[in-house]
Amino acid sequence: MHILQQKNMASITIRDLPDKTKELLRMHAAQAGVSLEAYVRHILQKASLANEFKSADIAQIAEKYFGVKHGVELNLPARGTKRQTIDFDA
Repeated sequence: MHILQQKNMASITIRDLPDKTKELLRMHAAQAGVSLEAYVRHILQKASLANEFKSADIAQIAEKYFGVKHGVELNLPARGTKRQTIDFDA
């Protein structure tokens, strides 16, 4: 009998997971015919390979959910400062 052994496998603990979330994950795992642990492992592996998690740009996020396409026009105030500019060459 050949046993496949994988080295350097990590473990994590997820605290403060709502009971409802755990129950829904358990139900999805049962529907897929796998254990809760295998199901969540699959979700985490898939998410870690996704290219969706790039650095967040708040302006792009605002445009995505509140932009002109969604009937919302954002009138953002001009950015600036009241601080005096320091001239280091003087």
